[in-house]
Amino acid sequence: MDPRRTAWIVAAFAAALDLALVVCAFGFVSLLSDVEVIADPAAGRFVAPAAVGASVVAVLLTLAHTLRRPDRMLPSVVFAALWSWLAAVVVALVGFALASTANTVVAALLFGLGFGIGWFGLLIPALAALTASFAVLVARGRDAGMERPRWPWERDDEE
Repeated sequence: MDPRRTAWIVAAFAAALDLALVVCAFGFVSLLSDVEVIADPAAGRFVAPAAVGASVVAVLLTLAHTLRRPDRMLPSVVFAALWSWLAAVVVALVGFALASTANTVVAALLFGLGFGIGWFGLLIPALAALTASFAVLVARGRDAGMERPRWPWERDDEE
C-alpha cells in the first residue's frame, strides 16, 4: 500500500484518538480538581473547544506528514507534541483577544501562556505524544506488511 495513503489513514485515526483522550482527560482533571478548563469568563465559551480542535488538526497534519517515514519515531512524537501545544496556545490567545474588545494584547498573551503552562495546556502535548507513539507503531507495522485485523466472519479458517 502507498505510504502516503497509509500515513493519512493512520493519522486520521490517531487524531480521533487524540481528541477522545483530550476530552476524557480534561473531564477527569476538571472533575477531580474542581477547576474549570477556562477559568476566566472574559474568554468566552468557545476558546477551549477551538484550542482543542486546533491541537487535533495539528496532530493530524503533523502525523500525516511524518508517518510517510515511520522509521523515524522521535520526530513524529516530538513534532506532534510541539505543534499541538503551539496550536492550542495560539488559538487560546487569539480567541481571548477576539472575545472582548476590552482585552489588551498583554492580557491575551498572559492568558494564552497561562493556559499553555497550566494542567490543561500541558495535557495537550502529553496526549499528542502518546497518540503519536501509537500511530508510529501502527505505521511501522503497516509498512512491514502487517494486515488489518479481521472480524471472525471474515476468516476462512475451519474450526
